[in-house]
Amino acid sequence: MKIYADRFPTAVRQFLTDLLVVAWVYAAIRFAMWLHDVVEKLAVPGQKLEGAGGGLADNLADAGGKVGRVPIVGDELTAPFTRAADAARAVAEAGRDQQELVGQLALGLTIAVLVFPLGLVLFGWLPLRVRWMRRAGAAKALAGLPAGRDLLALRALAGQPLSKLTRIAPDVAEAWRRGDDETVDALAALELRGLGLRGR
Repeated sequence: MKIYADRFPTAVRQFLTDLLVVAWVYAAIRFAMWLHDVVEKLAVPGQKLEGAGGGLADNLADAGGKVGRVPIVGDELTAPFTRAADAARAVAEAGRDQQELVGQLALGLTIAVLVFPLGLVLFGWLPLRVRWMRRAGAAKALAGLPAGRDLLALRALAGQPLSKLTRIAPDVAEAWRRGDDETVDALAALELRGLGLRGR
């Protein structure tokens, strides 16, 4: 982990992490849309059932209307057509219900698939990113103040790796205590770089 951090500055790691998050969200959304389309195909039989049932009901009702015009026995002959048309409408209704069920299933699965990856982004990555932005903003504001440079230098002394501190000066703490401007500036710049910002 230390080797990784040394090889890749904070700004680069932050940029790569942001790219990975964008790719993760894009892949999750694409997969959810693909799954939605696949499940929606299950509604095709219901569409066919609705179309066939509705068409049959219309034809039977039309035929019953024509038969009903036959003198004397028309009413009696119409009854079977009416019952058959009602049955066909029930088939069409079943087709509509099946499509509605498939639509609800597709939506539910899409949401379920998106909950985990988007939850990781919203509750894992995003708070860390916001916290980093606040810290970086505060550090940038401090960098413009003389006392702020001292504070950044102190934070560097307290938190930066010893290998980086000794590169600034062999006795970096003593140089900081003396108020050596060059050392203070170098320490402040080190702390800013640690946050992914450019030091002066």
